[in-house]
Amino acid sequence: MAKGAAQKRNGKPAKPGYVLDEQIGFILRQVSQRHATIFAREIGINLTPTQWAALSKLAEVGACSQNQLGRLTSMDVATIKGVIDRLTARGLTETSPDPDDGRRLQVSLTRAGQQMAEKAAPHAHAISKETLAPLDAKERETLIALLGKLR
Repeated sequence: MAKGAAQKRNGKPAKPGYVLDEQIGFILRQVSQRHATIFAREIGINLTPTQWAALSKLAEVGACSQNQLGRLTSMDVATIKGVIDRLTARGLTETSPDPDDGRRLQVSLTRAGQQMAEKAAPHAHAISKETLAPLDAKERETLIALLGKLR
């Protein structure tokens, strides 16, 4: 028998002990890839998912430290710094010393950044809607709740 081939039981191939297509990590990666494709096609403006996360979180919570923004958007220190550097270079965010702690940078949206966040929000809602389109309303609610438990 070829190496890796499933053993036969009662004349039928035995199910392998590990089936990639049934693994949560593999399924989540495929869903994430599908969502990323939808995002790239539908965002309507030149933003990456991490840039959108930073803009939308700043629009939601207002100015905050770069470190806190990284935590709020689940980005490590190097990633959030790069994201903010690129958004600042585009005139969408600005940084200033934190008034409470001069060692920290405070990040805020510029007027252009606020306008871009407002312009992109309907597209972002549409992206989420399309990603979840194969599910009915109850399934969407259940999926979001279950994924929230896995965070």
